[in-house]
Amino acid sequence: MNARELLLHSAVDPGDGVLIHVDPASADWNFIGLTVHRLEPGVPLSVESDGSEYAVVLLSGACAIVHDGDRIELGPRANIFDDPPWAYYLPVGSTCSIEPTSTTEIGICRARATVAYPPKLITPADVELEIRGAGNASREIRHILKPEFPADTLLIVEVITPSGNWSSYPPHKHDVHDMPREADLEEIYYYRIDTPDGFGLQRLYTADGTIDEAYVIKDGDLLLVPFGYHAFAVAQGYTGYYLNVLAGDEPVRTMQPSDDPRHAWVRATWTDDMNAGIEGWKDIVDRINGDAGKRPV
Repeated sequence: MNARELLLHSAVDPGDGVLIHVDPASADWNFIGLTVHRLEPGVPLSVESDGSEYAVVLLSGACAIVHDGDRIELGPRANIFDDPPWAYYLPVGSTCSIEPTSTTEIGICRARATVAYPPKLITPADVELEIRGAGNASREIRHILKPEFPADTLLIVEVITPSGNWSSYPPHKHDVHDMPREADLEEIYYYRIDTPDGFGLQRLYTADGTIDEAYVIKDGDLLLVPFGYHAFAVAQGYTGYYLNVLAGDEPVRTMQPSDDPRHAWVRATWTDDMNAGIEGWKDIVDRINGDAGKRPV
């Protein structure tokens, strides 16, 4: 797969409810996959393990997951920008049925696994929120399946990039097994933009320059990141979201990145006091932009 083929686009009107789908075979890699579904009430979705552990991440709406005789309620979640996530983790070998109770969008995040861990509900109260970076590289991180979470290989976070800001910054990579400096991980970015006529820019490049691509990111796009340094920015006046799915062949679950040494110096300019009083991405917008780029109510 060449570099331009790494960017995929969601279906505009999915007849089968599948907005976008990628798996190890279509991505030509070994571990991870993501399918985003739009579900309607009264039409349940049956999900099988297919040799992977997986987590159902509620993007909007509400649903119940029926698994081993239990009925687990997820939601409601009005939208991904204002509300923290709900999710349900299922171990390798599990099957379940997802029953939407309203028009609902879900992301089924997968990673190849061999060890089965107990299923677990992740509520908004369980999701650790982190403000990472500083200035116009500050962003909100929502940890869904952290390295400490009891799973085999799957890692999941949501990231909100405020108006005009950078995230995944400084540019970093995780394509070499060189622990503890760097983990070898496959990664998926699934993007949403508020409002949908906005856009972002994602750069993906290698140190030797054989790959150096800048992708225009629109609402519903997905980028496969099998290698290389990467960083994302969203246009002023819009808010960027991405769901990150990661996994790799590491002896421990970790997201350990390696910064591009040409840009790593930026981290040393960030101090904790720069984010004092910031509790979420909207606080970042107010502090960095004020009224600049705010859409009239």
